[in-house]
Amino acid sequence: MKLEIITPETKIFNGEANAVTLPGLEGLFQILNNHAPIISSLSKGEVKVEVVGQIDQEKLNNKIRVERNTLFIPIKGGVAELMNNKLIVLAE
Repeated sequence: MKLEIITPETKIFNGEANAVTLPGLEGLFQILNNHAPIISSLSKGEVKVEVVGQIDQEKLNNKIRVERNTLFIPIKGGVAELMNNKLIVLAE
């Protein structure tokens, strides 16, 4: 799926992901390829992104933790919308 993670200051990530785990208000939930459309509020926590392909660590913010092909991005809250296999995360 196509994934964009955007904050008021910058675009944190723009690329392809196999799976994304998000901190919802009611707990963690995961979005996979071809998931049904969804809109959800997000709470403080960590967005876990299983990236397709190689990660260019030079382009990443220093607050993002990388383990193999997975990014761990801390957020303070926000909103996520998935439609037509494109996930947009507006995060604080």
